[in-house]
Amino acid sequence: MAEFKRPKNKSEYEKNFAQEYPLMNDTEAHYESSRCLFCYDAPCINACPTGIDIPLFIKQINTTNVIGAAKTIYESNYFGAACGKVCPTEVLCEGACVYNHQDVKPIDIGRLQNYASQKAIESNAKLFKAGKSNRRKVAVIGAGPAGIAAACELRTLGYKVDVFEAKAHPSGLTIYGVAPYKITNEEVLDEMAYLEKQLGFNVHYKKAIKSKKQLAQLEKDYHAVFLGIGLGETRKLKIAGEDLEGCHGAVEFIEKLRMKQHKVKAGDKVIVLGGGNTAMDAASETARLGASEVVLAYRRSKEAKGAYSFEYDLAKQVGVKGLFNVTPVRLMSKKGKVAGVKFIRTESKKGKLVEVKGSEFVVDCDMVIKATGQSKRVEFLKMIDGLEVDSKGRIIANDAFQTTNPKYFAAGDSVNGGAEVVNAVAEAKIAAQGIHKYLFPNA
Repeated sequence: MAEFKRPKNKSEYEKNFAQEYPLMNDTEAHYESSRCLFCYDAPCINACPTGIDIPLFIKQINTTNVIGAAKTIYESNYFGAACGKVCPTEVLCEGACVYNHQDVKPIDIGRLQNYASQKAIESNAKLFKAGKSNRRKVAVIGAGPAGIAAACELRTLGYKVDVFEAKAHPSGLTIYGVAPYKITNEEVLDEMAYLEKQLGFNVHYKKAIKSKKQLAQLEKDYHAVFLGIGLGETRKLKIAGEDLEGCHGAVEFIEKLRMKQHKVKAGDKVIVLGGGNTAMDAASETARLGASEVVLAYRRSKEAKGAYSFEYDLAKQVGVKGLFNVTPVRLMSKKGKVAGVKFIRTESKKGKLVEVKGSEFVVDCDMVIKATGQSKRVEFLKMIDGLEVDSKGRIIANDAFQTTNPKYFAAGDSVNGGAEVVNAVAEAKIAAQGIHKYLFPNA
């Protein structure tokens, strides 16, 4: 179990949040790439949502054609460097590696991908070229993975693209919502600047689109609109004490941590509510901020948690404790601040989760983080005429990611309900091609 002191400065913060998968050096990349068996059926490609030709780029690295490897990566995935670090490779490409069947460590595909992509970024290699102008304009709402990937693909097709982003930085959850031990702010922003410089889309920061009037203006000024709006704030639990000082939403807490780093203070005893990957990140982060005790509390069993097993293992390695089959009843208070969580035990009966009467108990704490999912942006979507959402608040779209309002296309979390960065990138490329077919049906 790792123990962390509270970071007082940037140096101590970076030590506590040292990269889980640091950048390979040339020697490491050469030897790791030499392990690839170049399987004829390449299960790793099939496991990648963006379909990167993984054996090809690994072969290119091994033959010292690193920029060629980067080109192979970026032709399929505009977030090549970021996805090399933030993708759950353990359950995607590396999880499909044939070495797993031989009880041999799989190829470090993610780290090799990040290595080649970073080389291209550092050398400012010219990999992209904007297409010849087709005299059409597309507005993109949101500069997250879906929005940026759509902007990149649209530029290669000759569109003028304006991206409208509510916040001060691009890349959405990649910079605001991913644990800092997975990727640094500098790495994220360097890749975004690289893409923007090469393809020439325009990002307008702190330009939130939040009124029907603004949407009407976009519809008038642009030939199509792409929605890369992601999800909203952490959902409310609707229990007593939720508004107490010391209770935070996980998404909001992680964003604050990414932006303010060592200036963010964790409680001494922290309870994280939830069983998904975001809960694991929030628990690991508070431990790395120096909390003396971090408890991860989930309403179902350990086996039923939504998080990947490797994410839970990572949390346990930094001292996080698991508390399963409990659901919060209320947050306890002392002088207006969080002082604990009252739980009731749960059990599964005939496939249904039920509370065990009389099993209430209290766990003391001075900080609670709710990792209980994000709300959908239904109120915003209601302002778009003819755009429909399903019963869960997800945008309804066809195979080309065109919504029920034909001028609007969408991809990423607002459509799939919440998946990985790589899924948003893959969907956005298809949506960009869908926009092209919509505006040029005979092309």
